[in-house]
Amino acid sequence: MQKTPSFFQALCLALTAAAVILLIVVFGGLVIFPTPEALIAALTSEEIWFAVQLSLITAVTSTFCCVAAAVPVAYIMTRKPFAGKRWVNILLNLPLSLPPLVAGVALLIFLSPVTSPVGQFLSGFGIFIVYTPIAIVIAQFFVNLPYMIRIARSTFAMISPRYEHVARTLGCSEWRAFSQVTLPMAKSGLAAGIVITWSKAMGEFGAVLMLAGAIAMKTETLPIALFLNMSTGDLDMAIAAALILLIISGATLLIVEYAGDGRSTIYA
Repeated sequence: MQKTPSFFQALCLALTAAAVILLIVVFGGLVIFPTPEALIAALTSEEIWFAVQLSLITAVTSTFCCVAAAVPVAYIMTRKPFAGKRWVNILLNLPLSLPPLVAGVALLIFLSPVTSPVGQFLSGFGIFIVYTPIAIVIAQFFVNLPYMIRIARSTFAMISPRYEHVARTLGCSEWRAFSQVTLPMAKSGLAAGIVITWSKAMGEFGAVLMLAGAIAMKTETLPIALFLNMSTGDLDMAIAAALILLIISGATLLIVEYAGDGRSTIYA
């Protein structure tokens, strides 16, 4: 038999309902504000589709790079004690506490052929990164790598190393124990991390703006398209970009919530 909620529980439920209603009303304005004709025209415009394609390509590429780098880093951080591990952890998490704009400025200084020996060296071979689509991938990778490391590290930390030790005693090499025992057990957590990292890459703005610039039809991702069209007063185009990002974020949360193992637990 369901108990009548106490005053405190009723207050919490009321605040929860108010928060949900506020979010629905605010985000609902993205759909209600423009006319259907204007919204459809904006969603099917060449500029928005260019932004969608560029965002998808760069987000997938940077997410793949994040996973390739984060998995071994997270694994060694959870399994191997070494000197200076705490400082390494602080450095790996530093981008998390910095505004993306700061990360973008740091990358710009590091890769610019005007201010950096690295940029000058690359430009000597005809490789220019700043204000190109490659810069978008680098900015997304730099900002999102710490998130993927944290998620992968939390996932590996929940898997007992005893399973690997047993596999090693049965003749598995260290690599086979990792790839055939640990990775399959971590697949749900890693899959959630991949989806979240990809979603964050799709919405990355600050670092991309600093390193790749806001060049229409060249480095124009969805967040950049939103920024450019808001700057020129084209609300329909800006809302179209915002609506696509909102749909991507919502779909990402649904995948993580219902397809992963980390579902909410209710204690009766």
